[in-house]
Amino acid sequence: MLDLKKYIDNKNQLINAQLESLLLNCEKSRPLVDAMRYSLMAGGKRIRPLLCLAAAEAVGGRTEDALTAACALEMIHTYSLIHDDLPAMDDDRQRRGKPTSHIAFNEATAILAGDALLTLAFEILSTLEPAANSQRAHRRLAVIHTIAGAAGCRGMIQGQMLDIAAEGTRLSRETLEAMHALKTGALIEASLHCGALLGGASRSQIQMLKTYAANIGLAFQVADDILNVEGNPQLMGKAVGTDALREKSTYPSLLGLEDSKRFARNLIQNALQAIETFDKKSEPLRAIAVYIIERKR
Repeated sequence: MLDLKKYIDNKNQLINAQLESLLLNCEKSRPLVDAMRYSLMAGGKRIRPLLCLAAAEAVGGRTEDALTAACALEMIHTYSLIHDDLPAMDDDRQRRGKPTSHIAFNEATAILAGDALLTLAFEILSTLEPAANSQRAHRRLAVIHTIAGAAGCRGMIQGQMLDIAAEGTRLSRETLEAMHALKTGALIEASLHCGALLGGASRSQIQMLKTYAANIGLAFQVADDILNVEGNPQLMGKAVGTDALREKSTYPSLLGLEDSKRFARNLIQNALQAIETFDKKSEPLRAIAVYIIERKR
């Protein structure tokens, strides 16, 4: 039986070491790199890079095949959090148990640190190894295209825009799901898709992983909404109850807490069914799916 904690710890050691190595190339940009490192190395869950690596392994690929993409995904996710916390957005003062970037530094530095992480992500994605063959180059281009689409105006950014516009209004369940499929789900789906591409997946495997991703992406958001109601701020490293204060439409406000929990469990069951034909190399994906709704932060 897979020891998920050990698996996560081992992969996060690789991810963190690679992120530190990539930041070293930016050292001449200090103090900007100090702000980049502050948020990037603040000890997040690393769900997106973990999913990227696990997807590559599930289809028979190697961890190292997907490590660069995994790090790029974490950079993009962290940039989105830095900007999300800004006074013009959610105006949060704490993230991952520490003062948010604009509080620890200043608003201008936080904006630039986020911008720098986003652009660095695409710089490392577009750097091909000297011995790369045409197939690897084609896969890397497909990864860049996938991540750019998921992070931009047809994905995460559009979802964030819809989220801001929806404050103070009551959304229907269908509209709420569509918004979160963009804001949270798009980058999660891209993480799995890119890991699968770099691991050499077949089309059918990619499609099954996309179905898995759509379900865990939504379950992740439902779990976040639940934690914002009843989570422990000491464990989460950020304030709770903020969704209600901002009058955001959430699953607990729409369905109630118990129905929201039931909905999240059903989504995870759908995700597990989507990859039931995969062999034991996909055990990390199965364990991460369950972890998503059982986590406390």
